[in-house]
Amino acid sequence: CSSLAGIMLLEVFLVLGAVIIYFLLSKKKEEILPFKEGWWGKGQKPDTEEDTTILPFKVETTEEELSDLFRRLDQARFTEPLENSCFHYGTNSVYLRKVVSYWKNQFNWKKQVEVLNKYPQFKTKIQGIDIHFVHVKPPRLPEGQSAKPLLMVHGWPGSFYEFYKIIPLLTDPASHGLSDEHVFEVICPSIPGYGFSEAPHKKDFNSVSAASIFYELMLRLGFNEFYAQGGDWGWLICTNLAQMAPNHMKGLHLNLASVTNMGFTHLLSILLGRYLPGLFGFQDEDVRRMFPFLKKVLYRILLESGYAHIQATKPDTVGCGLNDSPVGLAAYILEKFSTWTDLEFHNLEDGGVERKFNLDDLLTNIMIYWVSGCIVSSMRFYKENLQKGIGTQKHERLTVQVPTGIASFPNEVMHTPQAWAQKKYTNIVSFNFMPRGGHFAALEEPELLAEDILQFVGKVEKEQLWRKK
Repeated sequence: CSSLAGIMLLEVFLVLGAVIIYFLLSKKKEEILPFKEGWWGKGQKPDTEEDTTILPFKVETTEEELSDLFRRLDQARFTEPLENSCFHYGTNSVYLRKVVSYWKNQFNWKKQVEVLNKYPQFKTKIQGIDIHFVHVKPPRLPEGQSAKPLLMVHGWPGSFYEFYKIIPLLTDPASHGLSDEHVFEVICPSIPGYGFSEAPHKKDFNSVSAASIFYELMLRLGFNEFYAQGGDWGWLICTNLAQMAPNHMKGLHLNLASVTNMGFTHLLSILLGRYLPGLFGFQDEDVRRMFPFLKKVLYRILLESGYAHIQATKPDTVGCGLNDSPVGLAAYILEKFSTWTDLEFHNLEDGGVERKFNLDDLLTNIMIYWVSGCIVSSMRFYKENLQKGIGTQKHERLTVQVPTGIASFPNEVMHTPQAWAQKKYTNIVSFNFMPRGGHFAALEEPELLAEDILQFVGKVEKEQLWRKK
């Protein structure tokens, strides 16, 4: 009888052991996001090998394109705004008229094309589509030092141009009063369907697809180890890349970190975090940015996410109008540069648009969308990422083990406290509340962002943190 009990006990232990081993092994396996081998070109995939040549690229515009643009600007129809409505109803057309007048009479696109072409640009075919990227090497390197490859990924409604002010600070920090202990070689691709990267011709091109393409791009450029930085969609693409190639990514730096899988403690912290911040790991600044939760988070999301709902459901319908009207396109994009820079700007008649940016930079970004005709394909990225529902994708369930740095800007549309981010990014080595700035950090506060990237990489390199993953 006792031997029978012993056998039964042994069986129980064996089963338990097997279950534990299974979970340990399957957890290990689960941690890497599979590379997405897609083909996004037109029609059937050809049997021939893909041409992996990297070709130089320059931005060029024809006189026909420009005269067509000016004709459309001349024929714009404006609607009178409501009295004293500022930017509460969206872009105020009194201000929009000023922008269009500047666009027609003062903005010099040819000069801006020269600005765009001052950094080397290239195109290469990956998974059936042309990928555009800027690749800037340091003008000089301190003795005995090599440049660290840094992939920087933009979002919507931005472009690779967002990084033009931060690139010199990273590739030549000493000339800009920054420490040159770490110098970068910067690679800024355009997300497929944005700017001068070809749009996917097939459905289901999501953030994992983009991460797979950029992974292939970095390997093609000969970078076996690199850093990655992103905000907006760049946050998600770089996060997916860290999940896909943890052994190739030395560090991940984000200026937006959103967590889609909310657990019970998250919900509890929403209810009680204001009163018991320490219990949930909240700092005073978290409490200031998040509470009262209804006003500062929930209402703000409802107020600011209408565009995302449209783009995640019927992007092509709205896109048709924006692709046909440069004034409509400007109104749609400028509103984001107002509200996402500072929510209080909607109380100003001009939306505060020029308080942090100049019109030349804003119109250059809009022109990238206009001349490439990419607004519809850029908006489709929302549908591809969100149509299956939030929390349903494999990458949302996986954590990120790569050393992570987060620069948390005070005027970001949504605030994620470190206590929340930690559940997703298990290896946060640097989390800093930035003194000022909003969503378009690289364009608005390039120095602050560059300093944060430099100190983060300094920490990772000093302790060789990527080797300890």
